Amino acid sequence: MRVQVWDIPTRVFHWLLAVAFFAAYFTGDPDPLRDIHVFAGFVILGLVIFRLLWGKLGSRYARFSSFRYSFREAADYVGLLFRKRPPRYLGHNPAGSWMVYLILVSGLLTCITGILVLGGEEEHGVFRTLFRFARGELFKEVHDGLATFMLVLIVIHLAGVFVESWMHHENLTWAMVTGRKQGGSQEGITRTYPFVGVLMIALVVAGGVGFMQGRFTATQAKPYIPFLGKTLPDNKLWREECGSCHLAYHPTLLPARSWAVLMQQQRQHFGKDLALEPAVVAEIDKFLQDNSADTEMTEPAHKIKLSIPADVTPLRVTETGYWRIKHGEISDEVWRDSRVLNKGNCGACHLDAERGTFEDAAMRLPKGISLPPAK
Repeated sequence: MRVQVWDIPTRVFHWLLAVAFFAAYFTGDPDPLRDIHVFAGFVILGLVIFRLLWGKLGSRYARFSSFRYSFREAADYVGLLFRKRPPRYLGHNPAGSWMVYLILVSGLLTCITGILVLGGEEEHGVFRTLFRFARGELFKEVHDGLATFMLVLIVIHLAGVFVESWMHHENLTWAMVTGRKQGGSQEGITRTYPFVGVLMIALVVAGGVGFMQGRFTATQAKPYIPFLGKTLPDNKLWREECGSCHLAYHPTLLPARSWAVLMQQQRQHFGKDLALEPAVVAEIDKFLQDNSADTEMTEPAHKIKLSIPADVTPLRVTETGYWRIKHGEISDEVWRDSRVLNKGNCGACHLDAERGTFEDAAMRLPKGISLPPAK
């Protein structure tokens, strides 16, 4: 007879974790989807914490005590699996139990390092002032490695489900949908906790709407920027003088030595005489050098500084190594597009260009324009 094995919260956890993981995995690189990536990560963290609690409070087969197997038992089970003689378990088998533990641990570590990346590299979240960019980049490497490891675990898990389903002639995937498997009348559970499952789904939906409500309320006049960068130092005179001819490029986009040369050559500024009064030059020059890329005030500033050799003094943002890396594969056709026109028109794609923050998630390509996939 078919008996109830998996309670509703366990099944909801299983499928929400699968959806959240793949949502996070495939939105890690496209910058405009960064909010989805972060939200999915928080969902995974919440689910892992819930599962750790449910392993104590849940029904019979959801409790860790029901699948507390040693590594040796798991290894022996795998051996029997290869010999096509694995015993059948109504709940988690020994190998499956270790997969549960590994996925929970790797999921927890992936989320923790993701939060550290958000704080250290992106300067958002609770750790935004705790780590500098270099440390955030290190956390990102660890985070990416853990995410890949988790993906490998999931692939192995799917393979195990397929093999065991074939050997025992039962659909384990469908059992995780219905919660039912073939068993004795005394082996099933009596409570499925539907309210807890409904509450889990409601919390994820409500959290998603609240976290990403800007996606639903955005207009052309007020576009959606999920992660707004910090307010950078400003100067009225600099913005008026420099912004009168082109975008007032924030000082964080070039090193102090570049700004010093540009201000010294203000009477030969790319073929134009700016004719600025000495007092004006002095004020703007101080503002530019005090807030240059050397301060590493933003993530782009940090990466721009690292990309410029000490003996090189670029006079254009487009001459920096970091800019070239980020824009090197953009075709001439894109630059000639009427909505872009030239490489200095940062605002064509960066919604926060005037703020100078150049957040990853604030980049929007004009409609119809696409870039080559990242390598």
